[in-house]
Amino acid sequence: MTRIIRAAISFFGVLLLAIIAFAGWSANNSATDRERTLLENAINQSIGSVLDGLKSVAWWDDAVIKIGGDTVDVAFAETEFGLFLTETYGHDEVYILNERDEPIFSYKEGARAGVEAYELRRTELSSLVAEVRQGNKASALKKRPDEFGRTQEDYRYLTKAVDAARWAGHIISVDGKPAFVGAITIVPNIDLELLKGTPKLLIGVSSIKPQSILKIARSILLSDLKLTPHPVEASGVVSEPFVGDDGTLAGYLSWTTQRPGQILLTIILPLVACGVFATGVLSSNMFRRLWRASSELAQREARSRHAARHDALSGLPNRQHMVEEVEAKLAMLDHAPRGTRAIAAYIDIDRFKDINDTLGHEAGDKLIEAVSKRLTTRLRGDDFLARFGGDEFAVLCISAEPSGDMLLAHRIASAFEQPFAIDNQVIPVTASIGIAMAPEHGRTVDELLRHADIALYEGKRLGRNRAVSFSAEMAQQVETRHAIEVDLRAAIEREELEVHYQPIVSCRTGAIVGAEALLRWTHPTRGVISPATFIPIAEIAGLMPTLGTWILERAIKDSKRWPQLEISINLSPVQFIQSDLETVLRRLTLEHDVTPKRFVLEITEGVLLEASDHTRSVLEAIQAMGFKTALDDFGTGYSSLAYLCNFKFDKIKIDRSFVTNVSNALTSRTIVQSVVSLGRGLGMQIVAEGVETEYEALMMSHFGCTELQGFYFSAPVAADQLGPLIEKFEPRRMTAPAEPMPVEQPQSVRA
Repeated sequence: MTRIIRAAISFFGVLLLAIIAFAGWSANNSATDRERTLLENAINQSIGSVLDGLKSVAWWDDAVIKIGGDTVDVAFAETEFGLFLTETYGHDEVYILNERDEPIFSYKEGARAGVEAYELRRTELSSLVAEVRQGNKASALKKRPDEFGRTQEDYRYLTKAVDAARWAGHIISVDGKPAFVGAITIVPNIDLELLKGTPKLLIGVSSIKPQSILKIARSILLSDLKLTPHPVEASGVVSEPFVGDDGTLAGYLSWTTQRPGQILLTIILPLVACGVFATGVLSSNMFRRLWRASSELAQREARSRHAARHDALSGLPNRQHMVEEVEAKLAMLDHAPRGTRAIAAYIDIDRFKDINDTLGHEAGDKLIEAVSKRLTTRLRGDDFLARFGGDEFAVLCISAEPSGDMLLAHRIASAFEQPFAIDNQVIPVTASIGIAMAPEHGRTVDELLRHADIALYEGKRLGRNRAVSFSAEMAQQVETRHAIEVDLRAAIEREELEVHYQPIVSCRTGAIVGAEALLRWTHPTRGVISPATFIPIAEIAGLMPTLGTWILERAIKDSKRWPQLEISINLSPVQFIQSDLETVLRRLTLEHDVTPKRFVLEITEGVLLEASDHTRSVLEAIQAMGFKTALDDFGTGYSSLAYLCNFKFDKIKIDRSFVTNVSNALTSRTIVQSVVSLGRGLGMQIVAEGVETEYEALMMSHFGCTELQGFYFSAPVAADQLGPLIEKFEPRRMTAPAEPMPVEQPQSVRA
């Protein structure tokens, strides 16, 4: 019996050793193949990560609004595209192309670059762009598995964006070095009506650095993976050519293969021969190793899932996570007690761009972190707080209280009651809040979040630092503004707009010495639409640079009809933001052969209120060209006498509200005389707007104004009517005295 057992043990022992030896040999041969597969998958995931970063800003309604118009909102693109993608996702270069694949924005080496920077990359990136625009057949690059596209199938709320968007990601050689590159179209994620024509294209370039290889190595447990210019020749080391999708050899990926079969042959086999005990010990070690590897993979997967749903800077849930949470809470409402509502609040930090511009982006990031922490402490434990990017946050709460929206607004506002300490500076900060509630304001994710965004816009329009709840009237206003925007675009293309001219009269001679160019629009069905209605819409829609250039060209062209007149033209604050205003003015004066000193460019105080170095340089440049400048509507808004001292103007235009009240308001007369005295002391001419009666004309002249403008002399007329008006106009002498009339002192108030 003993012999049989020994024979059986011997037989099974030999059989076991043979099986182990064969398994070791087989494992050694397949280990490298498995590692190659893991490496290829990890590289594809890295390309997908580049596209994920681009998607976080490209699939966004605000991006389409700010980037999708005729011009780029440079400040928005620099913060939300260049700075965000560089600092959060490690992109080295960011480009935006228009529908003709021409560069309209470049960000490189941590700063905004000229659009010519893309021309250095056009040849290298041409196949990538062609693939996005025309499909794989148009690309000369190696086809890769669409890892990014596969992951988008999991998002139900991004279906609209996924269907509308196109993308491509590859490894190509940039400046002779390998880089992960991605390109994706800029499309809306909620309101698809914003997408018109061919979408803009966002491109990101992330060079493959040692840190990139280290990240890949950790993800597949190849700790010594490295990219070398030449193959590594050493025992147990695998060197694979690393060829980009453009066919360029980028070097060699080298690593030490794990060779699990070698472990079986050199360790396990002798231990089996030593006995069952040693086999048990080895098995235990193997299980522990497998458990550790499994745990590490699970932890990495959990970290990846967390990163995909959270903002890197603040650590808060991101837009995607927020939408998922809203969707889940809306599904619960049907089974919740009566009166329970889901309340969504959008939060936007007021004038955040000013903080970035004055203190720097690093201080801006610190403020975002501080606001995140402050909001977290002020909100309830079950309130869901997310960051949507830039300076936008969102809160979702469930409440059964009738005033739950205002209670939430109070909790949010309390976070901004005290200033923030950033880099040893105390910064007072306010915020605008837009609130929408379900089911009253919508039963879907799209409706609720879109209505909260509309309420936020209304709050900022009303002057910031306030909370506004959505109403049906707001939606109607948005629809009306959208319809006007669509019609305005068509009117610009068909040149249906007109420029009318209102005469400006000299107080000294009583004759017409100038005219102000005023934009007019007669809609085919809505009738006459006031500039006060459509100009703000044009500014928000990104139409103002194009529209402003059109007005300048029309006014300069028309001015040749009246060589004796000085022509005044309003400049929108948006035109100061665009970088080519000086170029446009130079081109127009050369093309039409006119003298700049015949034109007065009028700007509002809003331009000076948020004046930057760029604004100041543009103002100085147009003055150096010979154009005159005027401060328009002085006396309204944030009027400050410092503007008159800090900025050199040729004229001041007193707002019509003071002119209208001059007959019955002592305060208005005092202000007018003060402005006239200071302005003329600084060598400026004074123009009174809105003169409608003879009394107002005489009073303004006696106070020391040099020019008058208003319906008392003439309403704005079409260009063809201005010439006949000048011929028929009879000068009205209103000679001003050498000194302004003294202002009567107010009598004491009797009880």
